[in-house]
Amino acid sequence: MAVVLVGAGPGDLGLLTLKGYEAVKNADVVLYDRFVGEDILALMPREAELINVGKNAGNHPVPQDEINRLLLDRGLQGLNVVRLKGGDPYVFGRGGEELELLIEHNVPFEVVPGITSAIAGPAYAGIPVTHRNYASSFHVVTGHGKNNEPTNIDYSALAGAKGTLVFLMGVGALASICDGCLKAGMDPGRPAAVVENATTPKQRKVEGTLSTLPSLAASHNIASPALIIVGEVSSLSGRYDWFSKRPLFGKRVAVGRATPGASKLALRLKELGCETIELAPARFAPNPNGLDRAFAGINSYSWVAFTSATGVDTFFESLAQRRIDIRTLAHLKVACVGSQTEKAVEKWGLFADYCPSVFNGAALGKGLSGLAKPGEKVLLARAKDAGSDLPGILAAHGVEFDDIPIYEKAYSGGDADIGAIDYAAFTSSSAVDWFAQNAAGVDLASLDAVCIGESTAAKARSYGINAILSDEATIEGVAEKIKELCVWKSGQEGFAQATS
Repeated sequence: MAVVLVGAGPGDLGLLTLKGYEAVKNADVVLYDRFVGEDILALMPREAELINVGKNAGNHPVPQDEINRLLLDRGLQGLNVVRLKGGDPYVFGRGGEELELLIEHNVPFEVVPGITSAIAGPAYAGIPVTHRNYASSFHVVTGHGKNNEPTNIDYSALAGAKGTLVFLMGVGALASICDGCLKAGMDPGRPAAVVENATTPKQRKVEGTLSTLPSLAASHNIASPALIIVGEVSSLSGRYDWFSKRPLFGKRVAVGRATPGASKLALRLKELGCETIELAPARFAPNPNGLDRAFAGINSYSWVAFTSATGVDTFFESLAQRRIDIRTLAHLKVACVGSQTEKAVEKWGLFADYCPSVFNGAALGKGLSGLAKPGEKVLLARAKDAGSDLPGILAAHGVEFDDIPIYEKAYSGGDADIGAIDYAAFTSSSAVDWFAQNAAGVDLASLDAVCIGESTAAKARSYGINAILSDEATIEGVAEKIKELCVWKSGQEGFAQATS
């Protein structure tokens, strides 16, 4: 057991190191900063104690002394304690201060370095901090003094070094920083830039010179967190920019989620540059009566059909909790509605006997109707209030079945205000329900939503949402359809501007 100071990087989930991830997923307690990304917080174990010790400029709800005491207290309890810090613990992260009390009390600790925004931020803005034609050194400087006192920066020394200057936590002092550089003899026309929310889908950058940057940043309302880059390498930003050129950069998509855990769709959209907004997912509760009924009659079934990964996990977790040997299922053939459900089954050491090429309940019903032999009975292990397509088709074809609700949705509304969005994306009817019941400030009648299948689209239409089907009923298919729509819309807007 130890206290581990982990650098979480500047915000992009992909910039968390493997060693940092290992520490996080094994944590009993996590003390995290304001700049730690939501994606990283989603990696925390469900049972871990999460303590928000974030600070804003001039506003420290949890004073540093209290953070130090919390680390000591949890460390003395023998817990796995992670102190999760934005960027790197030692690059203006006060990591050294947080170790002192632990050392005094002989509490073991480790430090996992993180990727600092001083390097990652410029890189995501298309700015290399060094370049053999422009700068052979770079210098990282804090723009924020201790206890909000003015910084004591030796601008003359920085001017003499002639390297790239990166100022962290200095956006509130941007004017004085640029003025200090000018007074030290730097060229007023020296390229400079400021990058806000670096490495995240909300990233914005403003390019100028030492003399123009303060007014440009003010006119664009640049705010913390932001970093300042001064040096000739800043002129390369347009040429080397890659982050803002991704196809969905600047777009906002609400991803409907009905299940806990990381959203694969949201991760894919973020890879394409999109900002995703996710409501906290619905909770699911096993239905003990339904499970008891299903297991009691398990020998009477020839097939078990699953229509969601949640149903799969509920079924097998409950099987284990009741200490029913999995070999009890040896006589069963397994059918799954789609690839994600099929993967969930494989996780339990089984392989589906049937999965339709089109991932929806109607296709599953049609396929099972042709596969189930006379006298074979099908167990539909599904959610309470699941769709009617599957049982309706089985009944129409004379297939004997029991439709047993083994779990149910436990909606606990939150009225989340998600703001303006370009599109919504849904991969299940449950996700549509959850979104419609909890998204505040959204006019559903004016919402365009990309849906993974016809049953999901039908559910969206029932709320008045304009549903658009993906070409393929897969996560990638939904992402590609959103990409296609956004590119088309951008083209239309560009045409309108050109002809106005």
